[in-house]
Amino acid sequence: MKQIVLVHYHEINLKGKNRGRFEACLQHNIASALNGLPHESIYRFGGRLIVELGENPPLAEIARRLKTIFGIANFAFAWTVPAEIKSIQEGLAQLVNGSGEFDSFKIDARRGTKTFPLNSQQLNTLLGSFVQQLTHAAVRLENPQVVFFVEIVGHRAFLYRIKSQGAGGLPSGTGGKVLSLISGGIDSPVASFRLMRRGCRVTFIHFHSFPHTTIESQEKVKRILRILSCYQSDSTLFLVPFAEVQREIVARAPAAMRVILYRRFMLRIAEAVALREKAAALVTGDSLGQVASQTLENIRTISAAVNIPIFRPLIGDDKEDIIRIARAIGTYEISIQADQDCCSLFVPKHPETMCSPEQAQSAEAGLDTSRLVQDALNASLQESVKPDYSLIEGKL
Repeated sequence: MKQIVLVHYHEINLKGKNRGRFEACLQHNIASALNGLPHESIYRFGGRLIVELGENPPLAEIARRLKTIFGIANFAFAWTVPAEIKSIQEGLAQLVNGSGEFDSFKIDARRGTKTFPLNSQQLNTLLGSFVQQLTHAAVRLENPQVVFFVEIVGHRAFLYRIKSQGAGGLPSGTGGKVLSLISGGIDSPVASFRLMRRGCRVTFIHFHSFPHTTIESQEKVKRILRILSCYQSDSTLFLVPFAEVQREIVARAPAAMRVILYRRFMLRIAEAVALREKAAALVTGDSLGQVASQTLENIRTISAAVNIPIFRPLIGDDKEDIIRIARAIGTYEISIQADQDCCSLFVPKHPETMCSPEQAQSAEAGLDTSRLVQDALNASLQESVKPDYSLIEGKL
């Protein structure tokens, strides 16, 4: 028997004539995630992906990386044998011998090739009787101690015991490119993760007020991106100094409207970066009503500053929903660490909650908008952030 990784996907199967593109992208993403780990070829076979493994493969590390790849419904470390009853029984006997003692079991056999002489139910009965003779264990269809999976695909049969849950969603790179405004808090990393899961390639922009605030917000964002990059191989980060924009707003605009104007300028700068980077939309971590700038009226007013679409995947989630996902993906513990982000600078005591676009335009009348946006763009820095799989230890 030869050991392989058997990768299943569900949503990709619904893509019709575009399915080949999604499969090819998933295949590329698996190869990228496993780069540096010993494995052989990766190829498509019978509506599945196969990763050929060599001698003594690092199964735990391979599994950890496969769990971060969007588009995978589940995967298994399987053994492959010829699709013949005798070979299947011999392989199943080896699998049984390596499973330790058990009192009950179930056979889950699937015939993916109609030319195979037995259907799925007949396979279950035949192989169940075979295992029962070997072990004297009881067949139990509900809550068995052990399940033995058998898949017949073409001229091959795949045998395995454990099926691991994948990340689901669509392969990274199939949903277009977006630019996410990431603060280092709890919400924006989760919003970015949500878009990644729908196949988007996410680039990031972070606004900071260094040296007027500490550099910690930038370091936090980079640590968060080392986690998020595990889901898309690597990430591009734009670091934009924002203190000069804030000083101009504080000097020339009403105090109650500062945060709204901060966010309008952030969107303008982000839109310019998105257009340059060929990103089709912006992403924010807004959740309706969570803070003063995220009332419906203020969201409308802030959005009116730009023409590019803005995705807000958390808009209907409450904080507990968001925290639950942040914990699951491993960003929560970093996000809650104290830091000074740019929005903590010059924050008014009583922020406006019902600002109209016309009020915002009037408040911005004394600002040289084009110059402020261009100066911030000119001073921005670009970095590449690589994945660090050790940071998701125990999270998946």
